[in-house]
Amino acid sequence: MLTPDEINELTNFAGTLADTAAKVTLSHFRSGLSVDNKRGEFTFDPVTAADRDAEAAIRELIAKAYPTHGIYGEEHGRIDGTSDFYWAIDPIDGTRSFISGVPLWGTLIALNDGTRPVIGMMDQPYTGERFIGRPDGSELVSRERRVKLKTSNCVSLDDALLGNTDPAMFRKDNERTAFREISSKVKLRRFGGDCYFYALVAAGTLDLVIESSLQPYDIQAMIPIIENAGGIVTDWAGGDPQMGGNVIAAATPELHKAALAILSQAL
Repeated sequence: MLTPDEINELTNFAGTLADTAAKVTLSHFRSGLSVDNKRGEFTFDPVTAADRDAEAAIRELIAKAYPTHGIYGEEHGRIDGTSDFYWAIDPIDGTRSFISGVPLWGTLIALNDGTRPVIGMMDQPYTGERFIGRPDGSELVSRERRVKLKTSNCVSLDDALLGNTDPAMFRKDNERTAFREISSKVKLRRFGGDCYFYALVAAGTLDLVIESSLQPYDIQAMIPIIENAGGIVTDWAGGDPQMGGNVIAAATPELHKAALAILSQAL
């Protein structure tokens, strides 16, 4: 188990990684940079030089500061270390937003102790917002202030504000059916948020995020942020979400249970 001093050191280091990535990403944001298509699960799966170069810069710093730690990144794959610790990183989560000039993307950085992610950071350098989750709580650090994060007290689907990046991510009929059923019950639906929507669950302005087809580096940073703000993150069976797949993030146990009762039927 990490000591409080180690948590502080590693959280500060994650901030250094985010600062380094920001120098790369901001230089390309709204610049008209070229876009490649990775042709992944979706028809259009974009990647840019900003993605690749930001991750390379992060990897270089980790290798120097913590050479025993592994690294699992979206653009350059996984390297196992000699310790249990590894960093799960997504230099630009929300590349579609990034290439569209929409500031609903972020740099995701998580430290996993070999069991679960213990420190998570979502950095949005254009808006100057940094969401941080660690064992002693979650906070939003902006240019003006630091604010402790707390999820909402929403307990029912009827009152819930639901976020999702794109309903097209639900590739199976039963997944689409389950999502439509929940969508028909909630108070409000918003789309296109990527990692930013998960951060807003921690901040208490959204109540629920339901997604599918996630990778480990898509979700690991968000788990400590949401959980240490009082929320719940699981897969659709109520299990460990850290390896991605079908994921639900909810503000309260009651809301999580209500949504899970529907989502679990899709499994």
